[in-house]
Amino acid sequence: MGFYIVVGVLVLFIFMSMLKVVTEYERLVVFRLGKFYKVKGPGLVIIIPGIDKYVRVSLRTVAMDVPPQDVITKDNVSVNVNAVVYYRIIYPEKAIIEVENYGFATSQIAQTTLRSVLGQLELDELLTEREKINTELQKIIDEATDPWGIKVIKVEMKDVILPEEMKRAMARQAEADRERRAKIIAAEGELQASQKLLEAAKKMSEDPLTVQLRYLQTLSEISTENATTIVFPIPIDLLEAFKKK
Repeated sequence: MGFYIVVGVLVLFIFMSMLKVVTEYERLVVFRLGKFYKVKGPGLVIIIPGIDKYVRVSLRTVAMDVPPQDVITKDNVSVNVNAVVYYRIIYPEKAIIEVENYGFATSQIAQTTLRSVLGQLELDELLTEREKINTELQKIIDEATDPWGIKVIKVEMKDVILPEEMKRAMARQAEADRERRAKIIAAEGELQASQKLLEAAKKMSEDPLTVQLRYLQTLSEISTENATTIVFPIPIDLLEAFKKK
């Protein structure tokens, strides 16, 4: 009786060890006698002890940080750039069979691609065309990792760190640009004002009375703005204009 109980417990233990629960976002890459058998999951999966071996693979999107890379741009400026790569496994069997460590391999591809692509650009392009660069990085890394069953969804450059002397030079350039724009705006304002004054002068020259009326308006403005008494000579032309009218 005791023997049957031991055998029953042993059989139950073996049966329970054969059962594996695979979550919705996971798959089991199963090898039978060393050869690839199939990808199993999700749900309850049976694994034969001693015959089957398996590797559990997550299908969720992974956000992988790319360590800061020292890059020399096309115009010989040294910058420090880091990035983040978003990828997910599409074919679990390829990710296990085709490459030893798909996470490490993807990281290395991302680092070398980052240095290669950015080294072909000038600093201005690197700072102003980030969306275009991100798209190019994503395309290159995705093509390189495709044989491993990996899909690179997105690549984003995070920080572009410039040398201190370059930051000071850019600050001086920005200040010079602001001063230049301010001078241009002031000059355009003076030009517009002179054009309006010229138009007004031409208009007033057509009728001398308008000049005299402007003269009287000026006297009125001075008298309202100042409390002191002002003696202002009246031109003879003013009286002549009213006399003619």
